[in-house]
Amino acid sequence: MQTPLTNIRHLSLPDIKEQLTTQGQQGFRAKQVYEWLWQKSARSFDDMTNLSKDLREWLKLHYEIKAVVVATKQISVDRTIKSGFKLHDNSVVEGVLIPSNSRMTACISSQVGCSLTCKFCATGRMERLRNIDFDEIYDQVAIIKQQCETDYDQPLTNIVYMGMGEPLLNYANVLKSIEKITSPEGLGMSPQRITVSTAGVAKMIKKLGDDGVKFNLALSLHAANDEKRNKIMPINETNSLEALAEALIYFYEKTETRPTYEFIVFKDFNDSLHDAEELYQFTKHVPCKVNIIEYNPIDDAEFEQTTPARLERFSRYLEGKGVIVNVRRSRGKDIDAACGQLANKVVS
Repeated sequence: MQTPLTNIRHLSLPDIKEQLTTQGQQGFRAKQVYEWLWQKSARSFDDMTNLSKDLREWLKLHYEIKAVVVATKQISVDRTIKSGFKLHDNSVVEGVLIPSNSRMTACISSQVGCSLTCKFCATGRMERLRNIDFDEIYDQVAIIKQQCETDYDQPLTNIVYMGMGEPLLNYANVLKSIEKITSPEGLGMSPQRITVSTAGVAKMIKKLGDDGVKFNLALSLHAANDEKRNKIMPINETNSLEALAEALIYFYEKTETRPTYEFIVFKDFNDSLHDAEELYQFTKHVPCKVNIIEYNPIDDAEFEQTTPARLERFSRYLEGKGVIVNVRRSRGKDIDAACGQLANKVVS
């Protein structure tokens, strides 16, 4: 029976060096291999052109690169690109490149499916099959980075962990992927250009504070009273607004990073001035920003998009209270790539 190959990206640089020198290779070869894996995003050992053919063949005999591949690619009329990423076990997740005038943003997934069953989200209707490994998360970024450069001749500027899954329920892999993406030995991106979005796992928000993370945090809030939030986000039953406020205060004290609250406005559910006042009261816990997001309808959903007039009145009310508000217009709706729409619809 053949010995299973080792995933070389799960080895540290010292590990690779030790194993290569044991085989009589010079130590500097390990650094070359490591650079190919994390700086140059090599998809196979054959890509490592400054290594001898013999060494490449030896690497193939003992190791594997579980590279993510693009199974499907759709381009929206607004130039948004949605990719179906096939993982090594044939699972498929989706990622999105969102181009705008000032930035190129990669929206990536952290889990295959999701366990949180938020009522307004297509991904929440899927079963959570597994967490995505850190190297698979890294690959999503590397592929979208390449799409930026080849399709639009632009550099990737921002990354948001807002695709499929709850990032804080895959904590270790998410943080290790960010380490590879931000490291000078990896993609070298600034952590200030990365945002991790959570539906609200209070104890893990506190852990982010304990770990002193440098990236941004976004909380998918969508209602600022427990009764309404329980209805649309079952996670609120075990992570109440009071618990989240306490965790956010702790996070802010530890990191001095202002969280962003994401708030989708639904017609006749959370779009009144009373709802805006409740949101304003929640913003007083820590310095923050609020992203007002228009709802993207999904099949058989009970919610509708609010009217432009009510959305405008809602955001104006918050601004009048001194809250920093951005109204986010959805991108990629025609290819089901907008917020809350990722559900592998087009992948067989």
